[in-house]
Amino acid sequence: MDPEALSTLLLDVVRPAAERRREGAGGELAASDIVLERPKNRDHGDWASNIALKLAKGLGANPRELATEIADALTAAPGVASVEVAGPGFINIRLDAAAAGALAKVIVEAGAAFGTNESQHGNTINLEFVSANPTGPLHIGHTRWAALGDAVARLLLASGATLVREFYINDAGAQMERFGRSVLAAATGGEAPEDGYAGAYIDDLGRRVLAARPDIADLDADEAVIVARDLAYEYQLGEIQASLARFNVHFDVWFSERVLHAQPEDGGPSLVDEAVDRLRAQGHVFDQDDAVWVRTTAFGDDKDRVIRRSNGEYTYFAADAAYYLNKGDRGFAHKIYLLGADHHGYVHRLKALAGAAGDDPERDIEVLIGQLVSVNGARLSKRAGNIIELDDLRDWLGTDALRYSLARYPADSPLTLDPEILQKRTNDNPVFYVQYAHARTHNVARNAADSGVDRSAFAPELLTHETESALLGALQEFPRIVAFAAEVREPHRVARYLEELAGLYHRWYDNCRVIPLGDDTIDDVHRTRLWLNDATGQVLRNGLDLLGVSAPDRM
Repeated sequence: MDPEALSTLLLDVVRPAAERRREGAGGELAASDIVLERPKNRDHGDWASNIALKLAKGLGANPRELATEIADALTAAPGVASVEVAGPGFINIRLDAAAAGALAKVIVEAGAAFGTNESQHGNTINLEFVSANPTGPLHIGHTRWAALGDAVARLLLASGATLVREFYINDAGAQMERFGRSVLAAATGGEAPEDGYAGAYIDDLGRRVLAARPDIADLDADEAVIVARDLAYEYQLGEIQASLARFNVHFDVWFSERVLHAQPEDGGPSLVDEAVDRLRAQGHVFDQDDAVWVRTTAFGDDKDRVIRRSNGEYTYFAADAAYYLNKGDRGFAHKIYLLGADHHGYVHRLKALAGAAGDDPERDIEVLIGQLVSVNGARLSKRAGNIIELDDLRDWLGTDALRYSLARYPADSPLTLDPEILQKRTNDNPVFYVQYAHARTHNVARNAADSGVDRSAFAPELLTHETESALLGALQEFPRIVAFAAEVREPHRVARYLEELAGLYHRWYDNCRVIPLGDDTIDDVHRTRLWLNDATGQVLRNGLDLLGVSAPDRM
């Protein structure tokens, strides 16, 4: 019996108890009102509920008396071994072995679908993350957001959301012109601009540009910069995309900032032009000192924002506005921005922008800020010179170790990774600990097959060992963990759950044999334990996949 089934069973008991105290009260209740928690002390049962405490005041009832009535009725329900009332009205429920153990078969038969849920169904989400300038390699900060953003996307999709992963390419503005001049200088042997980009990667891009356009030195100066800029942009963006793909991160949309500024072929307004008019129509645009402003202070911003300067040039806020509106035009009711530690100022600005656009800043937009991450002993990139590159980290520590470690901590906590631990093949290394548990489930299954143990029988009432009860209890939690992690955008909850599950599995492995000793006969308890073994492997595999981490069969 899983938590959802138990909630429904408990609801069937609670409704008449509520109805007896107040007419119509039973009909007001739904399964979502039944909150189940795992007791910290397993001696208190498999599940606990505070439903009697929650309802007592509104029903004019004594909470402990209400809890006792509910407990007496629930005790007679199939699959329930015992129910006790604790404290002022907590209800502790213990399932019988057969009801608890039945979950193992459910998990094996569900396979990769176990843990998926519909808690985010109906939410249409645009999730933007990484969004690096295409003027250089991805660095360690981008690495953290790549791991976290992709894990958040996987959680939301597993919870029923309609979602796209989007990378916003900052390919317009002054930084692109500096990039073009820097690459042109490298291609032609000219003097690098003082405010330009430096590093071996610029020299590499210069050589590639020169190979593609041997005549670049003969072009008009302005045209040469444009040619160098656009070719180098294409090459560098390709490298960014390849780096992310090797890191097991893929985007559905690569959105170019240039689209926002482009003039349509029919001569109509650009998306940035339209953004000003649309915000003005909402009543939040005003003119002052020959400039155009958005009254973002009406929505909590610390100051009003200039969207078009007095000289007619648009500010970067104008691109932000056009981009936000474009996301809505593409059908995304909810927008999530994952930004780096240096973007704290964007939180109020973007939320105010949502309000000015007519949306609800508390409902339609989220801005998540990630803190800094460092790696002990990491060297700066030989190509870029002043950063630690994603590719270097991946080559050094491996995709799995990096992705798991970056997803294992809340995004808003500064993080220092210890490469010595991440390269260990011991239990001190969290990703190894979880992956080893998964590999062990496969090893048990292989040895079982060699010994003649199969899943031809399933007798869940035989799973009575305390380690089996604990393991089944943890397996039951997985769908709830996935749904909650998706709701709060916190993949680290899945990682910490997997580590707990791995520990429970190792303890079960030490106490309960799938393969009989010596000449002992194979019986149904061994076959049923194989179901439990395979169910644990499936949940470990599903959880690792949500973090973008592989689940090896052998280690």
